[in-house]
Amino acid sequence: MKSLEIIGFKRANLDSAELKQIREEGNVPCVVYGPAIKEQIHFYSPAILFRDLIYTPDVHMVDLNIEGQKMKAVLKDAQFHPVSEVLMHADFLAFSEDKPIKFEIPVEIVGTSPGVQKGGKLEMKTRKLAVKGLAANLPDRIQVDISGLELGKSFKVGELKVEGFEILTSSNVSVVTIGIPRALRGKKAE
Repeated sequence: MKSLEIIGFKRANLDSAELKQIREEGNVPCVVYGPAIKEQIHFYSPAILFRDLIYTPDVHMVDLNIEGQKMKAVLKDAQFHPVSEVLMHADFLAFSEDKPIKFEIPVEIVGTSPGVQKGGKLEMKTRKLAVKGLAANLPDRIQVDISGLELGKSFKVGELKVEGFEILTSSNVSVVTIGIPRALRGKKAE
């Protein structure tokens, strides 16, 4: 899995006046917590460092460097301003390499569906799957091969074959469906 470094600086005051000042200076208030550290750490980081972490479909492990204290983490939550959509806050979960973590991995569609070639519509039902496993075993993406999907058929999570990690998303959830457009439905009835 891809890795990205975020450099942070500890913050002592947690009041709203300091948070406002941190944001005005182009920084993002953050917190890191989890079983890999003794107590949560409140820090801030330049907003520009989050561009490759948040505004991408890819998933990254984060190498946090908070004033020389280094740890591995994943982004658990990001909060945005409701109007301007500016990043307001980020939560990180610190983990250790020897314990499994829960994470969401994006789905990648591969292959060409015979149903799409006949005029069907490819409908993505799920873009990310919840998984659990060691960080070293988690892939960048989970590939779904649609080369066998005909019109009206779906590919379900239970059909995926993976090794090294467990998929937590229900096996009955559809990942992708080949929809039948109205024009084709009318032709079938005739």
